[in-house]
Parts: sequence; structure tokens; C-alpha cells
Amino acid sequence: MKSELEIVVRSTEIDVNGHVNNAKYLEYLEWGREQWYEDAGLPYSRFLALGIQTVTVNININYRKECVQGDLLTVSTLPEKAGRSSYVLRQEIRNRPGQLCADALVTSVTMDALTRKSREIPPELRKWFDPAKRD
Repeated sequence: MKSELEIVVRSTEIDVNGHVNNAKYLEYLEWGREQWYEDAGLPYSRFLALGIQTVTVNININYRKECVQGDLLTVSTLPEKAGRSSYVLRQEIRNRPGQLCADALVTSVTMDALTRKSREIPPELRKWFDPAKRD
């Protein structure tokens, strides 16, 4: 399942170079992942009901094209692969003409909410990594 989130670059997200600060891209990606979880029927409250939490353990990001104030951006999120307790989401940020501005692979781990130890990915999350479910 592919999820998309549209955002507009605000003046507070611009750095001294006149474009989006690199750290803001990470925030945009986080917003996109939250949208993906919501679209998948897995809001934070559902994870807590399952007794798990997810933590981001690695982000590999490529900055491709600068973004400036007023740009309309689309953050897309798509499941890439899953292991026993870790999984990877592929994300892209594109501007209105469809140019790729940034792309990333984000690795997260599911952990037991009480023991804080890694835990197997629950079926409710794992099913989205089935190739038949991908867009």
C-alpha cells in the first residue's frame, strides 16, 4: 500500500541558504510515515493495544533537489521489506512538477512496549509487506 501526504513549505522551514533545511526533510518523512500508519489502520493507539512500539533505527536519505518556500510537496511512503522484527519503508519527496527532491530508506524495529526488547512484527503490520498488497 502506497500512502501520500501533501505539504506546503513554510517560511519557518527555510535556512540561511534560502531553501528547506536538511533536518526538515527528515520531519517531512516522519509525517509521511505517520500518514502511512494511519492509512494502514495502524495508528499509535493500535500498536499500544498490541503491546508494541516502533523505533526508527536507520535513515538513509538522498537530497536530490532543493525545495523553497511555497513549494507544494508530496511525500510518498511504500513498504519495502520486512525481517523478523525490523522493516524498511521507502519514501520519496516530490515537488509539484513531479521532480524527485529527496528519497530515503527508513528502517524501524518493533519492540515490546514493556520489556523494550525487539519483538516479532505483528501480522497486522507484516501483511503490508506482502508483494500482493503493494501499489
